[in-house]
Amino acid sequence: MTDVAEAPAPAGADAAPTAALPEGVTVTTLAEGTRVITERVPGVRSVAVGFWIGTGSRHERAPVAGASHFLEHLLFKGTRRRSARDIAEVIDAVGGELNAFTAKEHTCAYVRCLDRDLPLAIDVLADMVTGSRIRSADVEAEREVVVEEIHSHLDTPDDLVHSVFSEAVFGAHPLGREVLGDEATIRGLSRDQLNRWYRRQYAPSNVVVAVAGDVVHDDVVAEVAAALEGWQADAPRPVARRRPGRIGQALAVRSRPTEQTHVVLGGLGIARDDPRRHAAHVLNEALGGGMSSRLFQEVRERRGLAYTVFSYLSLHAEGGTFGVYAGTAPERADAVLDVVVAELERAAVDGLGAEELARAKGALSGALVLGMEDTGSRMSRLGKSLVTGTPLISLDELVEAIDAVSGEDVRAVAGALLSSPRSLAVVGPVSDERAAELAGRADVAA
Repeated sequence: MTDVAEAPAPAGADAAPTAALPEGVTVTTLAEGTRVITERVPGVRSVAVGFWIGTGSRHERAPVAGASHFLEHLLFKGTRRRSARDIAEVIDAVGGELNAFTAKEHTCAYVRCLDRDLPLAIDVLADMVTGSRIRSADVEAEREVVVEEIHSHLDTPDDLVHSVFSEAVFGAHPLGREVLGDEATIRGLSRDQLNRWYRRQYAPSNVVVAVAGDVVHDDVVAEVAAALEGWQADAPRPVARRRPGRIGQALAVRSRPTEQTHVVLGGLGIARDDPRRHAAHVLNEALGGGMSSRLFQEVRERRGLAYTVFSYLSLHAEGGTFGVYAGTAPERADAVLDVVVAELERAAVDGLGAEELARAKGALSGALVLGMEDTGSRMSRLGKSLVTGTPLISLDELVEAIDAVSGEDVRAVAGALLSSPRSLAVVGPVSDERAAELAGRADVAA
């Protein structure tokens, strides 16, 4: 790690305190509170810029679930300076990619383009984030688009089952809600409610601007400061965070006339700042992260029970989840769950063997480094780290932390994650009686 002093802030900006950052990464905090973080990637012609807003579905009250995602759509519907068509055309005209997404804890609007077009990309994104009109006509038109997106989600069982799993694990906690909301909440949201949410959450101190490419930090800060000049917004509404204290609904089922039964089995995981996170990622890689993983080999290769099987970790501020997904023929769901449970219990007791541990660490380190080979991935790492308050370390340090994970580290985290009470999500052609049978095979309270 290299200690990088803050770049001198241009007019209208205050430098953030000097902090230890990876080489090539610099952060400046503007006078209004917006943070600008850049990473210089020498030799590339592309640049990625993202405006990260610290608001997502976990910040919403239940009656307005889906407001953050709805608002993301409205960012593209026009500003005081540009129509919706203008926004699309100005980025298309330079061959850029403009998009946005909403997650449980943040929203991001981003552009990937040629380095020469970075000032344009910053100006367009700043205009969208600070100057969206949130007009009633646009709200009503986009309402139907969001509802159709919800319908699409409901019609995609291998996607839906993960949302159902979150409900099973977190119950009524905000992390258990679907990011999209549901049709009832989306149809109930008024223009005034969305505009208030916009004014409260899209505020300077709640925004991070992340840029990765062959850029000069001072130039980026100057461009951002100019684009945000005069931005007036309400102070962000503080949200009381609470840690999930218990499993919610242990069995969650959505009956659908599908060809496969889709299952996710797992439970509560760990928070993103948990010191055990590196060991947990190694464990996850060994269990279901690739073709050599236990679950892929046992479920697909040896027994031919499923085409797709994998495990995953989701880490959030208050906690997270660990889950195993498989899609299989309805009559084979019992056998799949038998194998999954056996492998989870074996790992919880015995951890990983030496060769398996080394292979998992190598696969995880390689995937992390290869995943950072483009500016978009680097920008996302910067923005997500800063907006969520996660310490940013260099890739070399991250690889070192993974290499330092011991067999005992993995055994300890496996015992904690895999021995906890389990939840089961099922989507497919299942009756209540059949779902109860599957829950019994997985040792889940129906």
